[in-house]
Amino acid sequence: MESSMTRPILLALVAIALPFGAAHADRFNRGVDSVHQPVVQRSDYVFDVPGNGLDPAEGTRVHQWFDAIGLAYGDRISIDGSASGTGSNRDIAAIVGDYGLFVSPGAPVTEGAIAPGYARIVVSRSTATVSGCPDYSQASQPNFTAAASSNYGCAINSTLAAMVANPEDLVRGREAGPPNADTAAKAIKVWRNADPTSKAGLKLEATKGGN
Repeated sequence: MESSMTRPILLALVAIALPFGAAHADRFNRGVDSVHQPVVQRSDYVFDVPGNGLDPAEGTRVHQWFDAIGLAYGDRISIDGSASGTGSNRDIAAIVGDYGLFVSPGAPVTEGAIAPGYARIVVSRSTATVSGCPDYSQASQPNFTAAASSNYGCAINSTLAAMVANPEDLVRGREAGPPNADTAAKAIKVWRNADPTSKAGLKLEATKGGN
């Protein structure tokens, strides 16, 4: 009787332990890729204005809208629905210049139709973040599974997400531009024109005084 009662209990325990074993194994990253990767999100803000130019009142409204959404470095401004070179394009570009930015060619597709005779200002704002960092959910030692730390990749990927000028480059990439010889020439010129460090002689430090 004892053996017949024990067998179902053992089978039940094994059946319960198997799912937990698989879930436990998935917690460990044995590869070289980090599970903490930057996530890029983009938000588009739109504002419709007359397409034939902005009067002072409309210009003030655009200024107030830019201030309300917190227009700043990193935002991409584009114009949709107005032919290039019209008055509204010039007026919008002048206002955008007050914020130290410029209008980019090509506007993304946005919801809603643009009324005839109007232009749409589109401000695209992209952010890159790494969620779940720092991650100290697993102890670094002992490491019987030879797995990477649970915090592996948080530092470098969080820094990359914070420093990248255009977060969308993390998704789409960017073609390499031609080398700029002027930049290299300026650095070499500064190095050649600099006075030798030994020209002024060695600086003598006083050994007296002090505590």
